[in-house]
Amino acid sequence: MKSLDVTLLRTFVVAAEQSSMTAAGKILNLTQGAVSQQIARLESTFGCKLFVRDSRGLRLTAMGERLIGRARALLDLNDDIWTEMNGRIVGGRVRLGVPVDLMGTMLPPALRTFSERYPQVDLSLTSGSSPALVAALKRGELDIALTEEPVDQPEGECLAIDRLVWVGAQAGRAHTAIPLPISVASETCTFRPTVLDALRRDGRRWRTVFENGSLEATVATVRADLAITASLMSTVAGDLTILDGNAGLPKLPAFAITLHLRPGDARPAVSEFAAQLRSTFMDSRVRT
Repeated sequence: MKSLDVTLLRTFVVAAEQSSMTAAGKILNLTQGAVSQQIARLESTFGCKLFVRDSRGLRLTAMGERLIGRARALLDLNDDIWTEMNGRIVGGRVRLGVPVDLMGTMLPPALRTFSERYPQVDLSLTSGSSPALVAALKRGELDIALTEEPVDQPEGECLAIDRLVWVGAQAGRAHTAIPLPISVASETCTFRPTVLDALRRDGRRWRTVFENGSLEATVATVRADLAITASLMSTVAGDLTILDGNAGLPKLPAFAITLHLRPGDARPAVSEFAAQLRSTFMDSRVRT
């Protein structure tokens, strides 16, 4: 009979989620060398390579892809048994801040899974712009914040990378208008400086049709073909159209969806919910 080393599997899963042995080491409280050694031991156990390196960091091989799902399931079972046998009940309150555009896309699966697993935890949600959420976290008003940040300078832990794209009405003509009509949710919108800088560099004349309102109102102006806007690709509503290169609009950069935790907060409920967010975004990771 052969037995799997759960510690090695946990290191493997964290390294896969972070696409980096160095980042995995920080989470696991290990050196990069220790993480590398544990991965090598696991590869030796199975007699195959589980990772290859490319320009983005670590990438799973075909065998690594076969292992990752079952490794997560085994770790979940291990953790459930440990919690039950040690009588540890995860409870308390977790205050989460999320940009409003993520509320209806990637977040619901994480909330549902976590609530089913830890029904004693009271989850409290706040929406706002990324800068406002980070400020609230620093003031101690939030325990966890998800933010959207430029991919080349993220301040939080990167969970996913998504493309910023131009969005218009189906069969719409707003993107052909001069000056270009732009709709943005507010002056504090994370994407606003990036969008306006792209238009300036392209020498494009533009005007704001709507700003300083809700995301729903912004989307309404786009549906009416009064303006176009910019959104992360994964958050574009199904009844709107992503304007590709043929629309003649300047290319927009990718953004990182990042995780911020309140410093010094080691409560199990916070740690478990952070782990759930990592798992959810890893399973549905968007790449540029």
